[in-house]
Amino acid sequence: MTTPSPSRAPIRVLIADDQEMVRTGFRFFLDAQPDITVVAEAADGEEAVALARRERPDVCLLDIRMPKLDGLAATRLLAGPDVADPMRVVVVTTFDLDEYVYGALRGGACGFLLKDSGPTLLAEAVRAAAAGDSLVSPSVTVRLLKHLTAPQTSAAAPARPAVPAEPLTDRELDVVRLVALGRTNAEIAAELYVSLSTVKTHLSSVQLKLSARNRVEIAAWAWQHGYGQPGG
Repeated sequence: MTTPSPSRAPIRVLIADDQEMVRTGFRFFLDAQPDITVVAEAADGEEAVALARRERPDVCLLDIRMPKLDGLAATRLLAGPDVADPMRVVVVTTFDLDEYVYGALRGGACGFLLKDSGPTLLAEAVRAAAAGDSLVSPSVTVRLLKHLTAPQTSAAAPARPAVPAEPLTDRELDVVRLVALGRTNAEIAAELYVSLSTVKTHLSSVQLKLSARNRVEIAAWAWQHGYGQPGG
């Protein structure tokens, strides 16, 4: 798990949800963390985008079903492939629907959580996003990977990575295996006894070789090619 770093500036978070009770609960828990502070709240998607662009938070927590502009559209505006300076977005929703998962990840989200995942996982998702990692609710991860690696191609699923432009090195495969198992960059570094910057360098190389847009596509490639199991 990602551990707090009290010596660093707190992670600045924006919360967007049309339910005031949800926003209050999230703020109460996140503000209680020594390394996280909530800097803005929004009750609809348009307000969320405007506040995010003005405040430039480290992480945006977006609900999906919001008035004026839904969370998926807001995610695309803040973190999509056409955004010059994309933000780190974690989608948090009550609805465990595949179309939402795929839409969020295609739109640039680096995390997808269900609201019933609990406050501890919420804080971990914020820390992972701020550190450049990804976190997807455990309840959807296995199903997501099974869908991505199924023989049939779904129009709703993210595109699969291409055949590697050049073979992955043994160390890159070690990193890929751990990404497929849901490890964060910090956990990969600890498990392989290397520095965090080394892990990021390997991941950048892997993304280039696989033409992968994100960690989910790296994990999908790993599961497709037999690297998705411990010791695989």
